[in-house]
Amino acid sequence: MTHTEIDYSKLRPTDWLPTSVKEMKALGWESVDVVIFSGDAYVDHPAFGAAVIGRTLQAAGYKVAIVPQPNWQDDLRDFRKFGVPRLFFGISPGAMDSMVNHYTANRRRRSDDAYTPGGRHGARPDYPTIVYSKILRELYPDIPIVAGGIEASLRRFSHYDYWQDMLRPSIICDADIDMILYGMGEKSVIDLARRLSSGEKIGDITDLPQSVVLRPMEEMPRQTDDANIVLSSFETCLADKRSQALNFKHIEQQSNRLDGGVTLWQASGRRVVRANPMLPAMTQGEIDASFDLPYTRLPHPRYRGKNIPAYEMIRHSVNLHRGCFGGCAFCTISAHQGKFIASRSKESILREARQVSRMPDFKGYISDLGGPSANMYAMGGRDKEVCRRCLRPSCLHPKPCPNLNTDHRPLLDIYRAVDALPGVKKSFIGSGVRYDLSMHRTGREDVDRANRRYNEELIREHVSGRLKVAPEHTSDNVLSLMRKPSFALFHEFKRLFDETNKRAGMRQQLIPYFISSHPGCHAADMAELAAETKALNFHLEQVQDFTPTPMTLATEIYYTGYHPYTGEQVFTATSQEQKLEQRKFFFWYDAAYRADIIRTLRRIGRPDLISRLFGDRPPHAGGRRN
Repeated sequence: MTHTEIDYSKLRPTDWLPTSVKEMKALGWESVDVVIFSGDAYVDHPAFGAAVIGRTLQAAGYKVAIVPQPNWQDDLRDFRKFGVPRLFFGISPGAMDSMVNHYTANRRRRSDDAYTPGGRHGARPDYPTIVYSKILRELYPDIPIVAGGIEASLRRFSHYDYWQDMLRPSIICDADIDMILYGMGEKSVIDLARRLSSGEKIGDITDLPQSVVLRPMEEMPRQTDDANIVLSSFETCLADKRSQALNFKHIEQQSNRLDGGVTLWQASGRRVVRANPMLPAMTQGEIDASFDLPYTRLPHPRYRGKNIPAYEMIRHSVNLHRGCFGGCAFCTISAHQGKFIASRSKESILREARQVSRMPDFKGYISDLGGPSANMYAMGGRDKEVCRRCLRPSCLHPKPCPNLNTDHRPLLDIYRAVDALPGVKKSFIGSGVRYDLSMHRTGREDVDRANRRYNEELIREHVSGRLKVAPEHTSDNVLSLMRKPSFALFHEFKRLFDETNKRAGMRQQLIPYFISSHPGCHAADMAELAAETKALNFHLEQVQDFTPTPMTLATEIYYTGYHPYTGEQVFTATSQEQKLEQRKFFFWYDAAYRADIIRTLRRIGRPDLISRLFGDRPPHAGGRRN
């Protein structure tokens, strides 16, 4: 059964947030406090940001309506239908950045959109935050407009825009918005709603934690002090890429502080962007409260008869925690969620797993018990005072922090408890597993023994035939820039995977994920990657050309040419020709690429790899083996 066949007859229209005036009146409302405009279809599920914010406000007593994927090209009736909200308009551009959603790494327009009914493209504009806010400001010039989500959060300071190939100022300078609520917004949106309800004006609310506002230049401190960091201005960054790189170092460090960090300031034009400190990670009680809200866990009935691909991926999954302390150079998770883990209680997880097990189409298999990184549940620093002083963006690189608790026993307990529920045959782990975390030897025998047991149980009990892991590269130099462990550890994990499968009489596959054209990666590194993965008998399928996205270390290196932490220059493949040359090495087994690859190997002085890749016989033309 797909969700196109869901029987909505047992549910009432009032079980969802209202998407129409008719649904609003069915709730007995004549008006609303907040209207949220979402770039995604409305799926009432904790994996969809607009639903989370809407349900959070509703639970606090506010009347909330949601307008999913409004038509911005017609008479704008979608922007008018709820009229003036009592408090503010909210913009949630989408669970996925609009430009990543719309364009490939080659800047080619995609033909589908996983967050839209039927997967059709064109249901949202590029940069919904900018487009939606300009319409709302023209229609309702005096009503506060607040933006959140990935798009605004990761563009809260000057940032390189890969799709326009230029440095842009904070999105608050380009969009007609009064405030950005960056990161995970449940706590800050409630604080804002309460202050507006009490009569404060949006322009007077300048100190809200985890918010960004645009202020007069005279409010900026003259210099950095214990409570403030004054970043280089947007204009300075335009003229000097080193300044942009150094800005990023401060932004990343402050985004990953246990205590929320300090206030950051960046002048832009005649005004200054003020970013207030990030809130600490949610407590267990707070994150439980968010996940325990009365979600239907279903798409709104307006989509009856249509599939929403992103929903299909997570409909039978359960998220265990938020945050990621991996700090990968190309990843935006810690910039948005922070590096400190907020873990749900066992009871909350089991409540949701029982909900999944009662779904009419559930066949007994939980598709994922995961998180941003699948196996960071209940982990963090043992001594919080050490964490409070720490500015490291990664707890795992260059090596795991000695203060880090890597005990996987709480996670094993969750797996076993979920699998013991009536109706659950097996739970799988579909999220990415950090094998450098589960294989790290702490020197504590009880922890190391438990972690060995975790790896074995994961492989034996929780793999649906294929386990996806992300070594990302084979070159130690590139991996160091990525903030990833040596590829030698992947070899070790693969041996464990193969041995565990052999003992259990299984023939499961290990599916590694790799990136080409990452900063620091040369064509020779990709050639070695091809040769090494061939020797491991992989025909790669989980591959990607590096795509620069705002607020990542790798993007700053790509744009500026400098490493923000060392100031050293770093080579990056930036032209389409360079990127294509690197990407071809993923597909050395395809006869169509053989001549080009051989020419490249000769040009870069690595003819020795020709025989390692091709031998004396023509390469296999396609397919995959593992």
